[in-house]
Amino acid sequence: MASTLLLVVVFVFDLIAFALAVAAEQRRAKAKIETSTSGGNYCAYSSDIATGLGVSSLLFLMASQLIIMAASRCMCCGKALRPGSSRAWAIALFITCWVTFIIAEVCLLAGSVRNAYHTKYTTLLTNDLNCKMLRKGVFGAGAAFIVFTGIVSELYYVYYSKANDGFQPNIDTGIRMGTYK
Repeated sequence: MASTLLLVVVFVFDLIAFALAVAAEQRRAKAKIETSTSGGNYCAYSSDIATGLGVSSLLFLMASQLIIMAASRCMCCGKALRPGSSRAWAIALFITCWVTFIIAEVCLLAGSVRNAYHTKYTTLLTNDLNCKMLRKGVFGAGAAFIVFTGIVSELYYVYYSKANDGFQPNIDTGIRMGTYK
C-alpha cells in the first residue's frame, strides 16, 4: 500500500517547485538601453530575483524526486516486484518520471544560468543595440514539466507499491518428495 504521507509531502514539494518556477517566469530579467555619462549606450538589466526562484524550484523538484526514489529504492534495490500489470506500469512510469524530471531540471537550470548571466553585467554597445535577455517561456516550460514529473512520479510510486505488496518469490527447492500410493 502506498504511503499517503509520502504522497502528500511529494505533492507539496512539487506544488512549491511549480509556484517558484511560475514566479521565476514572471520575474525574469528585462533589459533596457540607457546612456552612460560618457555618452555610450549600454544595456541595464532589472533585478536578479528570477535566478534565485529558478534555483529554489530546481532544489524542491530534486528533493521531491529523491524522496520518491528513496521510498521505492529506485526500483532496482530490494525484493523483486510481483509480475503483472502493476509492475509493467511501474517500469514504464519510472522511465517516464526520470525523462520528465531531467527535462524540467535542464529548463530550470538553463533559465537560471541565462538569467543570472544577463543581470550581472552591463555592456557598452557600439553598433548593436540589441540587449540579450532570457527567452520568454524557459521557466514556463520547466513549470510544465514539473507538473508532468509530479503526476508521473506519484503514479509510479502507487504502481510500485501495488507491485511490491506481499510478493514472495517462488523458491523452487528441487524435486518434491511426496507420498506415493
